[in-house]
Amino acid sequence: MNDGVRTSLNASSGDGSGTSPLIELARLDDGGFAEVEATIDGDAESLLLYRDGDAVRAWLNICPHAGRRLDWAPGQFLKSKDGLLVCAAHGASFELGGGECVAGPCRGEALRAVAVDVRDGAVWLA
Repeated sequence: MNDGVRTSLNASSGDGSGTSPLIELARLDDGGFAEVEATIDGDAESLLLYRDGDAVRAWLNICPHAGRRLDWAPGQFLKSKDGLLVCAAHGASFELGGGECVAGPCRGEALRAVAVDVRDGAVWLA
């Protein structure tokens, strides 16, 4: 299990430029997760962020199997001992390089990626 971070800093997208950072990079442990809220294409969305060194990957916080959130509690995600993100609802397992489901009910599908940038010590929508 990986205790995540939850933040509700608001950012916007749609025109490709966030107005505020999603999260300060220092609040996201290397190998850790965070859940943030952002507006994407006019819709409020929950995003899952994963930090890998200086890089951060982001996906919609939605399992492709049944459309449910991946976290078991807000901002709390499960990580297997093999380093896979595990959906709390049905156990689907996702690799953290590209978000592909490698085991479980949605094998072969993938999480929907959201483009983010790391700059000025923070994570921003790209």
